[in-house]
Amino acid sequence: MERKYKNIQFYKFCSYGFLKNLRFFEPFLILFFLEKGLTYFQIGILYSIMKIATNILEIPTGIIADSIGRRRSMVFSFSNYIISFFIFYFSKNFLLFSFSMILYAFGEAFRSGTHKAMILEYLKIKGWFDLKVHYYGNTRSCSQIGSAISSLLAAGIVFYSGNYQSIFLFSIIPYVLDLILMFTYPKELDGELKEFNLNNFKASFSGVLKEFAVSFKSFNLFKSVLLTATYSGYYSAVKDFLQPILKAFALSLPIFITLESEKRSSIVIGIVYFLLYLLTSFFSRNSGKFSERFKNLYIPLIITMNLGFLFGIISGFTYHKGFIFVSIIFYLGIYLIENLRRPIGVAYISENINSNILASVLSVESQLKTILAAIITPIIGIIADKFSLSTALIIISLMFLMVNFLLLHLSKKTSH
Repeated sequence: MERKYKNIQFYKFCSYGFLKNLRFFEPFLILFFLEKGLTYFQIGILYSIMKIATNILEIPTGIIADSIGRRRSMVFSFSNYIISFFIFYFSKNFLLFSFSMILYAFGEAFRSGTHKAMILEYLKIKGWFDLKVHYYGNTRSCSQIGSAISSLLAAGIVFYSGNYQSIFLFSIIPYVLDLILMFTYPKELDGELKEFNLNNFKASFSGVLKEFAVSFKSFNLFKSVLLTATYSGYYSAVKDFLQPILKAFALSLPIFITLESEKRSSIVIGIVYFLLYLLTSFFSRNSGKFSERFKNLYIPLIITMNLGFLFGIISGFTYHKGFIFVSIIFYLGIYLIENLRRPIGVAYISENINSNILASVLSVESQLKTILAAIITPIIGIIADKFSLSTALIIISLMFLMVNFLLLHLSKKTSH
């Protein structure tokens, strides 16, 4: 059966996933901004701009893709990515970086759901829709391979160039290849083109508001959303601040001392992110086995959430005290917890929510996660600029832990 669907188009889908995950800039993005003279607060604002813009733009993209065609939507997406990478490479000021983040958000919004729709359309045309799980699994594995080698290639780029900005220039190459690849996709993957309707455009935004209203209707429903979105929002806000800690660790090592700081840090960051990818993949695969150890899904979600916040506090404290290696270990724990609990969270929501509103609730959960991250990231920046990154990590993690305990207390009261 596998041989049946492994045709040229299958390998095109695989190539797309591999190439789009060659995001060489990801392990070095905060270090790049710091090198350009930006404060942590400015970096936090840039992240917020990108997250909020992506969230808003994702709402009408389905309608636009259906009216202009999915292939054109993908070409528009990759064109925005490529322009944003050029601006990142040549820019030196906050305003241009902000503009570049918005272009990047356009790329994200017009790409994410559109390509999935193209794969589903192809399976329908071929009569292979019942194979969608196997088909997705095989194409997704190519994306994972791309992620795995991306950090190592990025480390090599920084090491040989001696600066962080070169990664954006090299990131253009796989995205140009993906752009060209879109022109080779068959026309039928565009689906049935529909005339653009302003009323449908407005309805897509009002639909999101209705979804929020549904999710906030009852405390139990809202609790289910908070239980998964809170930690994911925290993780999304803090995850990239690992980079300055890794650089500090690299510079503290008594090796390669004759090399420039960028080159020394690239070796450590590349290896750590590569190993981190392998570990997160392992934790995701084994989340089901972990959840089976408990009588219900609520218990592992609560345990892992509190443990993740605790890891953040310990990581911040040990970094403050100069135990950088220990701090990194606990920081990596924040990543692993997210990948362990994410599949459990989706399963928990699907078990406790009426199937008729499940899609709406999952959409709200994703929106809430982004909103939380967009609010928290600049706050981390303010505290880091005023005091230190370690202090910011301690305060934010402690704040989330305390709010979580408060919500647990309220939850117990309402259940009695």
